[in-house]
Amino acid sequence: MSSIFRTAMGDDAFGRLHPALRRRFSVGLASGEACVGRGVMSRIWHGPCFVKPFLALGSTRNILVPQAGRDVPFVIENVPYLDSYGRETVSFVRTFDFPGRQRRFDAQMVLGPGGTVLDYLGTHQHLATDLTFHAEPDGSLLVRSGEHRFREGPLDVRVPELIGASAEVRESYCESSARFRIQVRVVNRWFGPLFGYEGAFRAEYADVRHCGVRAGLRPVREEARA
Repeated sequence: MSSIFRTAMGDDAFGRLHPALRRRFSVGLASGEACVGRGVMSRIWHGPCFVKPFLALGSTRNILVPQAGRDVPFVIENVPYLDSYGRETVSFVRTFDFPGRQRRFDAQMVLGPGGTVLDYLGTHQHLATDLTFHAEPDGSLLVRSGEHRFREGPLDVRVPELIGASAEVRESYCESSARFRIQVRVVNRWFGPLFGYEGAFRAEYADVRHCGVRAGLRPVREEARA
């Protein structure tokens, strides 16, 4: 049994990743490892002023971050567990330590239909998107999101392109600094760049059987629909 990320990418593509990335994205129930990264975001930015109300609204459910800043300490927690529907899930919970206030950007990933990774966003998993993972020639990882779907009760609708956005994540490993580097851009087709961040972090691994899943890491509500 392999991690959900290796399953989605396939053995050949996964094997082309830098060894440090292979370990990081092997986090799962099979490996028994959780990963916690600690570092600094050199830059957190957002687009035009009209974007702020949408970022502020999303932040009420730990989706996106309404503040901008430089040299912001952060933690990312990747912890595997079985959700309430019996699916292997890996948390991607990012906590940004702004002066005077913390902000969180929550995501939980499961293996979706057709071998894709399904990314649920926020405390209530109201937004879901398919992710595709690509190994780049230099051993880095490129992740792209698909269309977003909004879910609440019986409602299950595609988020229109006018207000939706796509995300691109690039993650690499720097041998000289022994740090992971990450760059994220969220872009709307019509309005351009909306939000993003870039920075670096060191990773620590722990046996998930011993560390468990800390309180508050899992979402308040879990969505059954893939």
